[in-house]
Amino acid sequence: VQLQASGGGLVQAGGSMRLSCGASGRTFGSYAMGWFRQGPGKERELVAAISSGGDTYSPNSMRGRFTISRDLAKNTVYLQTNSLKVEDTAVYYCAARKAGGLGLSIGSYEYWGQGTLVTVSS
Repeated sequence: VQLQASGGGLVQAGGSMRLSCGASGRTFGSYAMGWFRQGPGKERELVAAISSGGDTYSPNSMRGRFTISRDLAKNTVYLQTNSLKVEDTAVYYCAARKAGGLGLSIGSYEYWGQGTLVTVSS
């Protein structure tokens, strides 16, 4: 599986942005997907995850502002980000795992995209 993240850029605080992650491969629908981010000087952290069956999960700190979804026909997973804050500035990565259940840790994903930078200005 190859993943290509896009949609990042510069946005003002309070704004919204939708990130996309296109995936190659016929078995995309059976994979669980996730979005992670890594801010300057910070560790990579989970933003949201979606199972092959469409179940979703976000950590409490992300819930309400970040929404993950997927379009199986387009082999694409999305991350809708709202009410962005300066501290949301980070490189956002999409990831895929062969197991269909929700993946909540970095180590549970086998495939990673190259990342897309989101910069939130004050």
